[in-house]
Amino acid sequence: MKTVIGNWKMNVGTRESVALARGTILALRGKKVIPEVVVCPPFVALSEVRKVVARSHVGLGAQNMHGEEQGAFTGEISSRMLVELDVTHVILGHSERRHEFGETDEMVNKKVLRALEAGLVPIVCVGETSEEREKGEAKSVVEGQLRKAFAEARLRGKTFVLVAYEPVWAIGTGSPATVSDAVEMHEFVLGIMKDIFPSMKNGQIKVLYGGSVDGEDAYGFLREDAVDGVLVGGASIKPTQLNEILAAAIDVIEGQQAE
Repeated sequence: MKTVIGNWKMNVGTRESVALARGTILALRGKKVIPEVVVCPPFVALSEVRKVVARSHVGLGAQNMHGEEQGAFTGEISSRMLVELDVTHVILGHSERRHEFGETDEMVNKKVLRALEAGLVPIVCVGETSEEREKGEAKSVVEGQLRKAFAEARLRGKTFVLVAYEPVWAIGTGSPATVSDAVEMHEFVLGIMKDIFPSMKNGQIKVLYGGSVDGEDAYGFLREDAVDGVLVGGASIKPTQLNEILAAAIDVIEGQQAE
């Protein structure tokens, strides 16, 4: 099963979020097979989008959360608040959070542990900068991010984890990684995750690709067995682009079932 996650970032308000959610549901209507789809609107729109996606095949995700359950943290959102809104997934450690807001690996780890404790599916973002890649440090950087993010984490029987490989140099640039580079990194990431969680079951951890994914290149990534899905940014708020990405995922799933 392929996964498509839309990260709407700080690009849309509540009314636009509701319209996008309705459009996403409409794009899946009548399809015999559908991918796992999760939309991540801004915090202010979660409540209204929740009403739209209820009883649909579209899940609800958040773009971030705090590592503490409660406290004097003005402007922050806790896992308890998200669970109350029927949120099932949460993006953690996105490069924009790391580079724009100074989030450290330790902070990401605290959030991951809190999310798992609350029963949320963490979407943990990892990826190297262009400078790190040029120095040949891409894999060591990603491995370090993974090991620190999941330090002391435990996977229970029904716990699911998503890792999104998002090369920092590709995000928002319109220039994604090559499919071969993405596949190589995804296989590396899965190997590290198996080392971190030796008892993980098949399908318990998925590796997604993110970084300038759009309707034109989505199929190229999704058709690869090593790519379990895509985390989509800018293209996820453009209905035509999102429809093309969903169609690509459906085509891939149908092809897999026909084999």
